[in-house]
Parts: sequence; C-alpha cells; structure tokens
Amino acid sequence: MFSKIEVNGDGACELYAWLREQTGGADIGWNFEKFLIGRDGTVVERFGPMVTPEDIAPKVDAILG
Repeated sequence: MFSKIEVNGDGACELYAWLREQTGGADIGWNFEKFLIGRDGTVVERFGPMVTPEDIAPKVDAILG
C-alpha cells in the first residue's frame, strides 16, 4: 500500500486495471480520481480528481439508504 504502483498501461495494478475496465477503459489521469463501489462489488460511478467527497456524499447516501 505504501509503494509506488502503476495505474495505467500493461503494468497496471490489477485493482486499477479492473476499475478502468469497469468504467470504459480510460486512463486514470491524476491522483485523487475516485471510484464509487456498490454493495455488490460493481462500480457505480467514477469521479475526476476535482470532485470533492462532499459532492459524492449524496450518491453514497443513496446507495446505503
């Protein structure tokens, strides 16, 4: 968790490769991109780095409610 990993390309960490695949395959452009995962393990939505946790909170509440 504390070592540098690849998130794009052939050497990407399996988790990030899966997250990209589930959201259309676009490269992760910058740190702090966020992925909202549902209770069933599916990717609900992907958010860019400038989206704040406060912006995402209503979507999280909807999933949990």
